[in-house]
Amino acid sequence: MTGFIRDLAGVLHPGRRTGAARRTVLHRGGRPAAERPHNLFEAAACYVAADAEGDEERGAQAAEWVSPEALAFGIHELACRAVLALAREREQSPREVAHDLLGLPLP
Repeated sequence: MTGFIRDLAGVLHPGRRTGAARRTVLHRGGRPAAERPHNLFEAAACYVAADAEGDEERGAQAAEWVSPEALAFGIHELACRAVLALAREREQSPREVAHDLLGLPLP
């Protein structure tokens, strides 16, 4: 599971996972572009991946990118997508996967 989230964070933010330096984005005319704001899904992916890897500093940084409400929504959406992806991969229902990930018996 951690690998899946790490890969997802790497897709949304490739420089974060590998430690590579960010490329400078240039406007027409060669002047540097202002750093773009982070969206809630990017913040959620980085926050969750950092938490899974035990990187508190990176998690705190990602938490500052958006409001707490937006971060909570992004984490919820990430959890739903992760459960659906694992359910497809395992050929199980999302309910079975969610209970299995949390170590809970099915009711």
